[in-house]
Amino acid sequence: MRKCGLKLWSINTNNYFYDAKKLYEKRLYEYIELYIIPESLDTLHKWKSLDIPFIIHAPHSAHSMNLAQKELEDSNKKLYGQVAKFADELSAKFIIFHGGINGDYKECARQLKNINDSRTLIENKPYRPTPQMGFSGTCVGAKFEEVKYIKEFAEVGCCLDFGHAICAANSLRQDVFGFIEKLKTLGPRMYHLTDINDITSEIDKHPHLGEGVLNIRKIMTSLPKDTYVTVETIKNSKENLDDFVKDMEFIESWK
Repeated sequence: MRKCGLKLWSINTNNYFYDAKKLYEKRLYEYIELYIIPESLDTLHKWKSLDIPFIIHAPHSAHSMNLAQKELEDSNKKLYGQVAKFADELSAKFIIFHGGINGDYKECARQLKNINDSRTLIENKPYRPTPQMGFSGTCVGAKFEEVKYIKEFAEVGCCLDFGHAICAANSLRQDVFGFIEKLKTLGPRMYHLTDINDITSEIDKHPHLGEGVLNIRKIMTSLPKDTYVTVETIKNSKENLDDFVKDMEFIESWK
């Protein structure tokens, strides 16, 4: 049975926290993927109070972790220390990392190898950064060859993000579904899933399942039956998870 996960941030200990607890008790999802905001260790005790499995997502460039830049190695290590604390205390199965931005994929591989955490997964990225992040340039880990090198050099696993793969393929002028199949040859340990509004877009907007053009059912049924799939759609409300409920109902309708 494929395990579906809810994506939250470590600072979401008020608004979404209680809905997350209630929905897990209803068995609407199987785990939380928790994105770690730097300097939020004070929230760890609250997440520990939940009897829910966790996967951890390390900060990315928007929160100052950029593994592709050597000059940031010391601060990257400090941020990893906070990430590892969450992962250890929450008995997380995986820790997901982004490759960075405007840097060297081989540097990212070197830093991940030095981190040497057996839970590490490298996530594929779009080629163009999301405009809201405020960056220009390109993302590390958009190209298949970069993800493959990082995975093999650092001896880590990988997380396949379908939306990122589609956007990267468009930027790189490659066939979208051929690019996804190539990434699948790396043996992803888990997946990130959203819909896509425009199959030709270079920018990932994280629309809800069933609101775009992807055949979500075909994608889901093509995955290994015991894999992890985090639903990474946008959150329409800052107060509740009603939109996530609709995403999961969309999946449940044809399970």
